[in-house]
Amino acid sequence: MSELLKNTIRFILFILVQVFILSKMPHLHRFITPYLYFLYILWLPFSLSRAGLTFVGFFFGLCLDYFTKTPGLHAAACTLIAYVRPFVIGLLISQEGADKNYIAPSFVSMGWAPYATYVVVLTLLHHTYLVLLEWMNFGSFIYFVGKIIASTAVSLLLILLTELLFFRKQKFRTNTI
Repeated sequence: MSELLKNTIRFILFILVQVFILSKMPHLHRFITPYLYFLYILWLPFSLSRAGLTFVGFFFGLCLDYFTKTPGLHAAACTLIAYVRPFVIGLLISQEGADKNYIAPSFVSMGWAPYATYVVVLTLLHHTYLVLLEWMNFGSFIYFVGKIIASTAVSLLLILLTELLFFRKQKFRTNTI
Protein backbone atom coordinates (compact mmCIF):
# COMPACT_ATOMS: atom_id res chain seq x y z
CA MET A 1 0.00 0.00 0.00
CA SER A 2 1.38 3.41 -0.89
CA GLU A 3 2.20 5.94 1.81
CA LEU A 4 -0.33 8.43 0.42
CA LEU A 5 -3.17 5.91 0.57
CA LYS A 6 -2.12 4.73 4.03
CA ASN A 7 -2.00 8.30 5.38
CA THR A 8 -5.34 9.16 3.75
CA ILE A 9 -6.99 6.18 5.47
CA ARG A 10 -5.37 7.17 8.78
CA PHE A 11 -6.60 10.75 8.31
CA ILE A 12 -10.19 9.58 7.93
CA LEU A 13 -9.99 7.00 10.73
CA PHE A 14 -8.47 9.38 13.28
CA ILE A 15 -11.12 12.02 12.52
CA LEU A 16 -13.93 9.44 12.81
CA VAL A 17 -12.62 7.94 16.05
CA GLN A 18 -12.18 11.35 17.66
CA VAL A 19 -15.54 12.74 16.51
CA PHE A 20 -17.79 9.72 16.93
CA ILE A 21 -16.19 7.86 19.84
CA LEU A 22 -13.88 9.98 22.00
CA SER A 23 -15.85 13.23 21.74
CA LYS A 24 -19.07 11.43 22.69
CA MET A 25 -17.60 9.99 25.87
CA PRO A 26 -18.75 11.80 29.01
CA HIS A 27 -15.83 13.78 30.38
CA LEU A 28 -14.76 13.10 33.93
CA HIS A 29 -16.16 16.14 35.71
CA ARG A 30 -15.34 18.24 32.62
CA PHE A 31 -11.74 17.70 33.65
CA ILE A 32 -10.34 14.93 31.46
CA THR A 33 -10.82 15.08 27.72
CA PRO A 34 -9.35 12.15 25.77
CA TYR A 35 -7.59 13.16 22.56
CA LEU A 36 -6.05 10.70 20.14
CA TYR A 37 -6.44 12.45 16.81
CA PHE A 38 -3.08 14.29 16.87
CA LEU A 39 -1.29 10.91 16.69
CA TYR A 40 -1.91 11.21 12.94
CA ILE A 41 0.56 14.11 12.82
CA LEU A 42 3.08 12.22 14.92
CA TRP A 43 2.91 9.26 12.50
CA LEU A 44 3.45 11.27 9.31
CA PRO A 45 6.58 10.39 7.29
CA PHE A 46 9.98 11.92 7.97
CA SER A 47 10.21 13.03 4.33
CA LEU A 48 7.51 15.71 4.60
CA SER A 49 8.93 19.21 4.55
CA ARG A 50 8.23 21.56 7.45
CA ALA A 51 5.88 23.64 5.27
CA GLY A 52 4.04 20.54 4.06
CA LEU A 53 3.81 19.16 7.57
CA THR A 54 2.47 22.46 8.89
CA PHE A 55 -0.13 22.63 6.12
CA VAL A 56 -1.25 19.04 6.72
CA GLY A 57 -1.46 19.75 10.46
CA PHE A 58 -3.57 22.85 9.86
CA PHE A 59 -5.88 21.08 7.41
CA PHE A 60 -6.26 18.07 9.71
CA GLY A 61 -7.12 20.28 12.68
CA LEU A 62 -9.51 22.33 10.56
CA CYS A 63 -11.36 19.16 9.51
CA LEU A 64 -11.73 18.17 13.15
CA ASP A 65 -12.88 21.70 14.02
CA TYR A 66 -15.56 21.43 11.35
CA PHE A 67 -17.01 18.27 12.90
CA THR A 68 -16.69 19.35 16.53
CA LYS A 69 -17.85 22.95 15.90
CA THR A 70 -14.79 24.46 17.59
CA PRO A 71 -13.63 27.44 15.49
CA GLY A 72 -9.90 26.96 14.93
CA LEU A 73 -9.12 25.38 18.30
CA HIS A 74 -7.77 22.08 17.01
CA ALA A 75 -6.33 23.68 13.88
CA ALA A 76 -4.12 25.92 16.02
CA ALA A 77 -2.92 23.06 18.25
CA CYS A 78 -2.26 20.74 15.29
CA THR A 79 -0.40 23.47 13.41
CA LEU A 80 1.79 24.09 16.44
CA ILE A 81 2.81 20.45 16.94
CA ALA A 82 3.28 19.97 13.18
CA TYR A 83 5.64 22.95 13.13
CA VAL A 84 7.57 21.88 16.24
CA ARG A 85 7.80 18.19 15.28
CA PRO A 86 10.95 18.47 13.07
CA PHE A 87 12.78 20.33 15.87
CA VAL A 88 11.92 17.59 18.38
CA ILE A 89 12.92 14.82 15.96
CA GLY A 90 16.18 16.65 15.21
CA LEU A 91 17.00 16.78 18.91
CA LEU A 92 16.19 13.12 19.56
CA ILE A 93 17.90 11.37 16.66
CA SER A 94 21.26 11.89 15.03
CA GLN A 95 21.74 13.42 11.58
CA GLU A 96 22.40 10.05 9.97
CA GLY A 97 19.67 8.45 12.05
CA ALA A 98 16.25 7.00 11.58
CA ASP A 99 14.91 9.76 9.36
CA LYS A 100 17.22 8.59 6.57
CA ASN A 101 16.72 4.85 7.07
CA TYR A 102 13.02 4.60 7.92
CA ILE A 103 9.84 6.11 6.54
CA ALA A 104 8.04 7.33 9.69
CA PRO A 105 8.60 7.73 13.45
CA SER A 106 7.92 4.63 15.54
CA PHE A 107 9.40 2.53 18.34
CA VAL A 108 11.32 0.54 15.72
CA SER A 109 12.73 3.49 13.79
CA MET A 110 13.66 5.78 16.69
CA GLY A 111 14.06 3.38 19.61
CA TRP A 112 11.92 3.19 22.75
CA ALA A 113 13.32 6.10 24.75
CA PRO A 114 13.52 8.70 21.93
CA TYR A 115 10.08 7.74 20.58
CA ALA A 116 8.51 7.87 24.06
CA THR A 117 10.13 11.28 24.65
CA TYR A 118 8.90 12.46 21.24
CA VAL A 119 5.33 11.40 21.99
CA VAL A 120 5.30 12.79 25.55
CA VAL A 121 6.76 16.18 24.57
CA LEU A 122 4.40 16.73 21.63
CA THR A 123 1.38 15.45 23.58
CA LEU A 124 2.13 17.76 26.47
CA LEU A 125 2.67 20.70 24.08
CA HIS A 126 -0.58 19.92 22.22
CA HIS A 127 -2.64 19.64 25.38
CA THR A 128 -1.13 22.72 27.01
CA TYR A 129 -1.86 24.85 23.97
CA LEU A 130 -5.33 23.36 23.50
CA VAL A 131 -6.34 23.87 27.14
CA LEU A 132 -4.87 27.38 27.10
CA LEU A 133 -6.92 28.30 24.01
CA GLU A 134 -10.02 26.57 25.41
CA TRP A 135 -9.82 28.30 28.72
CA MET A 136 -8.14 31.71 28.19
CA ASN A 137 -8.94 32.54 31.80
CA PHE A 138 -6.47 32.03 34.61
CA GLY A 139 -9.01 31.91 37.41
CA SER A 140 -7.52 28.79 38.95
CA PHE A 141 -3.99 27.87 37.95
CA ILE A 142 -4.24 24.50 39.74
CA TYR A 143 -7.31 23.58 37.65
CA PHE A 144 -5.46 24.61 34.49
CA VAL A 145 -2.37 22.49 35.28
CA GLY A 146 -4.50 19.60 36.56
CA LYS A 147 -6.54 19.49 33.36
CA ILE A 148 -3.36 19.49 31.26
CA ILE A 149 -1.77 16.68 33.28
CA ALA A 150 -4.93 14.56 33.50
CA SER A 151 -5.80 14.90 29.80
CA THR A 152 -2.20 14.24 28.81
CA ALA A 153 -2.06 11.10 30.96
CA VAL A 154 -5.28 9.72 29.46
CA SER A 155 -4.13 10.57 25.93
CA LEU A 156 -0.74 8.91 26.51
CA LEU A 157 -2.56 5.80 27.70
CA LEU A 158 -4.68 5.83 24.53
CA ILE A 159 -1.55 6.31 22.40
CA LEU A 160 0.17 3.38 24.11
CA LEU A 161 -2.89 1.17 23.54
CA THR A 162 -3.05 2.26 19.90
CA GLU A 163 0.65 1.54 19.40
CA LEU A 164 0.26 -1.92 20.95
CA LEU A 165 -2.95 -2.82 19.12
CA PHE A 166 -1.96 -1.46 15.71
CA PHE A 167 1.74 -2.22 15.44
CA ARG A 168 3.22 -0.49 12.41
CA LYS A 169 5.87 -2.46 10.57
CA GLN A 170 8.80 -0.28 9.65
CA LYS A 171 10.92 -1.36 6.72
CA PHE A 172 14.60 -0.52 6.79
CA ARG A 173 15.52 1.30 3.58
CA THR A 174 18.81 -0.10 2.31
CA ASN A 175 19.23 2.27 -0.63
CA THR A 176 19.18 5.75 0.85
CA ILE A 177 20.61 7.66 -2.09
